[in-house]
Amino acid sequence: MTIRPAELIQRKRDGEELGADELRELVLGYTHDDVPDYQMAAFLMAVYFKGLSSAETFALTDAMVASGETIDLGGALGRKCVDKHSTGGVGDKTSIAVGPVVAACGVPFGKMSGRGLGHTGGTIDKLEAIPGYRVELTTDEFIAQVREIGLAIIGQSANLVPADKRLYALRDVTATVDNVSLIAASIMSKKIAGGADAIVLDVKVGDGAFMKTLEDAQTLAEAMIQLGRRAKRQVVCLLTDMDQPLGRAVGNALELREALATLRGEGPPDFSELVLSSAAHLLALSDLGINEAQGRWRAELAIADGSAVEAYEHWIQAQGGDPDESALRAAPVVREVAAPGAGFVRRLGATQVGLAALHLGAGRATKEAEIDHAVGVVCLRKRGDAVAAGDVLAEVHARDDASAEEAARDVLAAYELGEDAGRERKIILDTIG
Repeated sequence: MTIRPAELIQRKRDGEELGADELRELVLGYTHDDVPDYQMAAFLMAVYFKGLSSAETFALTDAMVASGETIDLGGALGRKCVDKHSTGGVGDKTSIAVGPVVAACGVPFGKMSGRGLGHTGGTIDKLEAIPGYRVELTTDEFIAQVREIGLAIIGQSANLVPADKRLYALRDVTATVDNVSLIAASIMSKKIAGGADAIVLDVKVGDGAFMKTLEDAQTLAEAMIQLGRRAKRQVVCLLTDMDQPLGRAVGNALELREALATLRGEGPPDFSELVLSSAAHLLALSDLGINEAQGRWRAELAIADGSAVEAYEHWIQAQGGDPDESALRAAPVVREVAAPGAGFVRRLGATQVGLAALHLGAGRATKEAEIDHAVGVVCLRKRGDAVAAGDVLAEVHARDDASAEEAARDVLAAYELGEDAGRERKIILDTIG
């Protein structure tokens, strides 16, 4: 069968459903440079306006998986392997804490992660704040480390779902990112190809997230769960609050310090809750034969008895890094942001804090930009907290006085104080799957 891309574009433009073989040939043709950018861009725009059925979404995902190598972690290890993925938010360092907790409980955790474009670095960028940490392992090294250490987090292989890398870059410049089917296919193709048998997906909701409403997040979660089931993966989606930053720290080395504090049982309440809940679900999906409540108890015990910190240290050392917190870089300038008056924190805008961190150098405005791992923002007061005039709301960690001053103004603008605490919002808004 040889497709004519123009015909598929026309049929999708007119709302027709395309066959699995047609979508597969289109995606693989694009990956191999047989379909030009301008035709694939037109196809993506047709999908943006007309949508994809569940069968088409699965066929698209399957074609993207088939565009590169796949890893069978469960087969290689002879047991179930788990993974966690987040749709991204401000201060989201969850995988760095969840992985060691799960590994300390005896369940293998293998994750391929990406770099960040926006507020702060992705998980891989954060881990590169650790001196010596190797983000690039061969597939054999990756599997061997998960087998021996129980935990590995590496950069996504160029051979894993190359179609997604090309399609996402095209979507980014053609205003076709914001489509549930395309988002779901992008996320799940990487998770399926990456080899985990069970996956917890953290779908962020709110001001600092891609999905602004709970309804949109539920739609995305259900689409991803369907894709996971059709690929014979177990998937649970947590819908979590991103109206304010997660935890206190926003910035790569700062977030690593907070992840370590959480593994010691000293983390912020919202972040600690998300780590424990994510770990509990992963342990319940594993081959331990336990339920979520038992998984939660084991996760809490791993933190209390120090085995989660030990798992972190073994993991970082296995990938060539220095696990000592003192090895992390510190910014030369720390500027306090004081409350202009008394009251309660009614709002802490996640996007505004994220942009302040980006301008400091904690994130990337372009794919080529270098990240400053030391800089960022620490939000010491969060929604619902009482403050007196002059109390420190946040700290800005900066490279110089000028950038610290600018960021301090931006962070202060992210805070809204009121006469009462307002209605508190839970960190976990819904669980699906």
